[in-house]
Amino acid sequence: MTQDKLREYRLFGRRQGSPLSPRQQRLIDELLPQVQVDNSAVYQDVGQLTGLFCGKFTRFHLEIGFGGAEHLIWQARRAQDVGFIGCEPFINGVVKLLTAIEEAKLENIRICDDDARDLLDRLPESSLEKAYVLFPDPWPKKRHHKRRFINQRSLNQLARVMIPGAHLCFASDIADYITWTKGHIADNQYFELANIEPMERPRTRYEEKAARAGRASTYLTIACIK
Repeated sequence: MTQDKLREYRLFGRRQGSPLSPRQQRLIDELLPQVQVDNSAVYQDVGQLTGLFCGKFTRFHLEIGFGGAEHLIWQARRAQDVGFIGCEPFINGVVKLLTAIEEAKLENIRICDDDARDLLDRLPESSLEKAYVLFPDPWPKKRHHKRRFINQRSLNQLARVMIPGAHLCFASDIADYITWTKGHIADNQYFELANIEPMERPRTRYEEKAARAGRASTYLTIACIK
């Protein structure tokens, strides 16, 4: 794939921001390989996914684009009987999660540091109880809307790996993205908006940033109805 095609295909921009400290580099070199999802592995069934967590978990949640990892860390501490997979290609976010894993000795998190759509193709059918897409990059320019994570292709990928009745939790502070998401949900045969209270959650740094800018955040709970 050419670099131009790769940039068109992928959902994310840069992979790294500020330089890593020696401690952060150590986490990348030593801890990440222990908790990293093999980006070439195909998980044929839930048993193989359980093996990713050394056989300790049979229930799984997925967070796509965990950013600073505040929500993922909070969920992993709260539900220690669930295996969490976090997808985030931005290395500085990965380091924040690795720091929490080391300090809190969290055993129920695995990290995919690549494109979430590729992982969705490699997860087993009907294996996820819940998925989170919280404050994804809105790609505000119209010519970039094709890079938004919520689209028919990604929804169909999610539907394959989610169990019937599972919930997809979506949040954004961009009104246009909320409208976009509702439209795609209405057009998809596998999902519908659920009339339930918003999920319990911590306030992430992205939500704090939006609040400071005067933007309200909207949370959608979307049920898988396959």
